[in-house]
Amino acid sequence: MKKAFRIKKNEEFQYLFKHGKSFANRQLVIYYVKKIDQEHFRIGLSVGKKIGNAVTRNRIKRYLRQAFQELENNIENPYDIVIIARNPTKDMGFEEIKKSLIHLLYKEKLLNK
Repeated sequence: MKKAFRIKKNEEFQYLFKHGKSFANRQLVIYYVKKIDQEHFRIGLSVGKKIGNAVTRNRIKRYLRQAFQELENNIENPYDIVIIARNPTKDMGFEEIKKSLIHLLYKEKLLNK
């Protein structure tokens, strides 16, 4: 995923948590806010230490990045999105995580199908 598509700064995460809309399912929580001055969406990923060791957390983040890469053309553009992984994701494979992510994005009308 290109650097222009990432949210890395703590201030940007905090802004999304305070001012963004949120929605959740059992596996993931999504926070999002519309940014009119952007040409494309940006994502931030958060996987807490309670989920597992570094290997597990990095695998979940890799799966989420890959899912976003595959859905890149279907996501509404001027949004900042933060995804927080919940505990059940540690036992899930790529396809399950992608399906869960699609469910969240579809419910919040962030997918343009």
